[in-house]
Amino acid sequence: MKRLIFISTLLLLFACGNNNSANKQVNSQKKQLNISILLDLSDRINPQKYPVIPEHFQRDVEIVKAVTEHFKTNMENLTAWKAKGKIRAFFSPVPSNPAINEIASKLNIDCSKIDNKGRKEVYDTLTPLFSQNLTEIYEQSIIASSWEGSDVWRFFKDDVQDYCIEKDDNYRNILIILTDGYIYHKQSAYKRNNRYSYLLSSNIGKYRNGNWQEQIDNVDFGLTCTRNDLQDLEVLVLEVSAENQSNKIDEDILKYSLKKWFKEMNVCKYEVYSSDLPANTKTRIDRFLNN
Repeated sequence: MKRLIFISTLLLLFACGNNNSANKQVNSQKKQLNISILLDLSDRINPQKYPVIPEHFQRDVEIVKAVTEHFKTNMENLTAWKAKGKIRAFFSPVPSNPAINEIASKLNIDCSKIDNKGRKEVYDTLTPLFSQNLTEIYEQSIIASSWEGSDVWRFFKDDVQDYCIEKDDNYRNILIILTDGYIYHKQSAYKRNNRYSYLLSSNIGKYRNGNWQEQIDNVDFGLTCTRNDLQDLEVLVLEVSAENQSNKIDEDILKYSLKKWFKEMNVCKYEVYSSDLPANTKTRIDRFLNN
């Protein structure tokens, strides 16, 4: 009888241990998402200058659609009354075209401020809302041929903490940047020794050889680092693309320099990928967001 009681007790303890492990796994999967999407409206989206199929702006729209679908899956996992995720798309600096700003204002969703009915509407309309409005933004930009650019360096210097990081530990802070990797804005052209606020042909060109990584490390070439407090942020950079597709070494240099910069800023997790077909990029997005 005592032996039977002892065995039963062990089985009960084993079952409880398994339940605790399962609960930890479930809890890790149910963090709220705080997703920020930073879009580069430079001439990288000019189909005449950089013709590809699908076009770069079409690839961007497909990427954002994949991200919104992941956000919706997270809402499902949390259930409507617990879903308090946030997702937004924006530009830095703010475009001078007021029509683009008006459209972009619709791409800021905060489920923590709406009721269950509103969250259901978000779930039903999120993907078409983002894809339709982004398509309109890109079409207007291409027609106007007024390339605003993206001041990625200053965004990290001045704005990333306020715009992209929730202090609440229940949130997972994710910044997705869509850019060709060449970083420049006329408002933020800055240089100190071999550190820059930009990455262009003018300063990466000298490293276009088989020894590029060793040379970059030897002279400490890279982006100027102005902070080291981004341990609560994950960064995914997509659509890096060399200006000259017959010599893609630029992509290697750009990706290496961006990763070095993120490491110096203590970004907790980061990946940088070249432009690819939407199906391949979606696989990378899923891998990043599901990890």
